[in-house]
Amino acid sequence: MEVLQLAVWADNYAYLICSGKKAVLVDGPEASAIERALEEKGLELAAIWNTHHHFDHVGANRALLATRKIPVLAGARDKHRVPGITRALEDGESVFEGLGEGLEAQVLFVPGHTKGHIAYYLKAQGALFCGDTLFAGGCGRLFEGTALEMQPSLERLRSLPAETRVYCAHEYTLANLRFALGVEPSNAELQKRFASAQALRAQNLSTVPSTIGEERATNPFLRWDSPEIIGTAMERGGAKDAGPVSVFAAIRKMKDDFS
Repeated sequence: MEVLQLAVWADNYAYLICSGKKAVLVDGPEASAIERALEEKGLELAAIWNTHHHFDHVGANRALLATRKIPVLAGARDKHRVPGITRALEDGESVFEGLGEGLEAQVLFVPGHTKGHIAYYLKAQGALFCGDTLFAGGCGRLFEGTALEMQPSLERLRSLPAETRVYCAHEYTLANLRFALGVEPSNAELQKRFASAQALRAQNLSTVPSTIGEERATNPFLRWDSPEIIGTAMERGGAKDAGPVSVFAAIRKMKDDFS
C-alpha cells in the first residue's frame, strides 16, 4: 500500500490510497487535482471514501462520478449529505471497497466537528485517515457537535498505537502549534516540534502525516490530563473543573478566539 498526498486549494489535503494500479480517494475538494494525479501515476480510481459532508471534502464527488461508476462511502448520518453515496457506514464496520487484496479499513465514528464524522483506520498498515477530527497539533472546530461528543472521539483516536500515521485533511500545523505553546509553554517536545514544523514550512514542505505518539506528546486537544493544560484551562479558559471534557471544552474555546 502507498499513500499519495495531494495538496489542493490553499491548505487542503486529499489522499489516494494506492494498491497496484488502483486507488481509493479519501476526501477530494475538487476533481482536477485528483484527475491529474491519477493520470500522472497511471492509476484507476476504484472508490471514494468521505469522512464527512463538508464541501472541501466531497466537492470532487460529482465530477469524478460523471465518468465512473464506483462506490462512494461515508458515515450513515451523512447519507443525505454526501453526493453519490452508495454505502452508509456505521461504527466498527469493515471497509474493503477499492482496496487491494488483504487490505481492510475499520470505520471509527468520531463525531464533534460534525454529527456524522467518521475516520478510516487501516490497522495492519498503521494508517489513520481522520478528516477534520484530529489535526497535526490541533482538532476541528465544533461546528455541529459538542465538547461532550468531541472529547471521547479524540480519546478514541489517542488510544491507537503510537506509531499510527495520522493523515489529516489540512495544513494547519504552524498555527496549531503556536496556540499549543501558549497553553503549554513548558512542553519541551512541543518546542522541538514547532521548530521542526517551521523549518518544513519554510521549504514549503508538508508537516503531515504526524503520528499518534507525536500528537499525544504535543497536541493540547489530546492532553487534557497534562497539569499545565489543566491549569491553563481553569485559570484562563474558565474550565469549571479538571475533568477531561471541561478541560477540552475550555481549551477548544480558547483556540476559537486565538489569532
